[in-house]
Amino acid sequence: MTGVAGLLLAPGAGASRESPALVAIEAAVAPLPVVRMDFPYRKAGRKAPDKAPVLVRAVVEEAEALAASLGVGTGALVLGGRSMGGRMCSMAVAEGLPAAGLVLLAYPLHPPGRPEKLRVEHLPDVRVPCLFLSGTKDPFGRPDELAAATARVSGPVTHHWVEGGGHDLRRADAAVAAIVAGWVTGLR
Repeated sequence: MTGVAGLLLAPGAGASRESPALVAIEAAVAPLPVVRMDFPYRKAGRKAPDKAPVLVRAVVEEAEALAASLGVGTGALVLGGRSMGGRMCSMAVAEGLPAAGLVLLAYPLHPPGRPEKLRVEHLPDVRVPCLFLSGTKDPFGRPDELAAATARVSGPVTHHWVEGGGHDLRRADAAVAAIVAGWVTGLR
């Protein structure tokens, strides 16, 4: 694929656009234009996330604004982020937002200890290349669970595992950023 013009990154539920992982990814993909977004609840100073439709709409609006600023369509953008942020990007794409690919860090497959509560309904409608990058000890989804669930994705899926990593992928920002940069470069 050619023509990846930019990258939109969304944070996890408990973080902001200043999340160290997102900052590291922005540096690693330079000079590719990057927007690290905040969700409406963060901008309003609230800690609890809005409902999914509000979060998905925010992703769509941020992607459209980034695309417009670059003079391209959203189909030239890679979208993604950490945990909830990446999930909202994948839901926006499943609902029809064109994108060049998805970068999903620590995808929250299910709540910790609740593997029966899978968050996968939208995955068959994801038809773009996807990078799923998670820790091998993530309580939101073990590697075998994530591999089985992501088999539902209609587009090509790449998995990378951070050995011993939990949901926060602590101390792995540089490695995560390098993997993301290499994957995005492969799309370009």
